[in-house]
Amino acid sequence: MRVAVRVFNERGYDGTSMEDLARALGVTKSAIYHHFSGKSELLRRSLDHALDALFAVTDEPGATSGPAIDRLEYVVRGSVRVLVEELPHVTLLLRVRGNTAVERHALERRREFDHFVGDLVRAGVEAGDIRPDIDPALAGRLLFGMVNSIVEWYRPGKGLDAPELADALATVAFNGLRA
Repeated sequence: MRVAVRVFNERGYDGTSMEDLARALGVTKSAIYHHFSGKSELLRRSLDHALDALFAVTDEPGATSGPAIDRLEYVVRGSVRVLVEELPHVTLLLRVRGNTAVERHALERRREFDHFVGDLVRAGVEAGDIRPDIDPALAGRLLFGMVNSIVEWYRPGKGLDAPELADALATVAFNGLRA
């Protein structure tokens, strides 16, 4: 899986053949087919891995109890943690465009996650903890635009670790940049 995800991220899923995967693994294509039905199964497993980790954050106590603003911050921080811990899988998830049934299913699950975040923002607005002048769905997209952009520049072992990165992002998102 690890090698397949790396190759998908380097070449793009559509641009990767089973021959490319076999060469990267140093095995025959038939050896891969012995364990997986094809590259779509490898893609599905990777995308499910990333999505399952993100949805697991939404089931943790910090995401399910307390004020909505605190739950939202918890989900943002947890999503940064998942992104760092599962960087190749999340990177692949963020690059799917819906070209296959597997990709469309992953995009549906991503929308479900977006709705969860939007609901937290709405609850925060209703509680008076979040500004009412910004559309909750837009606020959620902007928050996760920041989170998701991390895959483009973050390099493990170089600079901030996951908690420090989550602290910086949460500070900007929830307190702003103004002194």
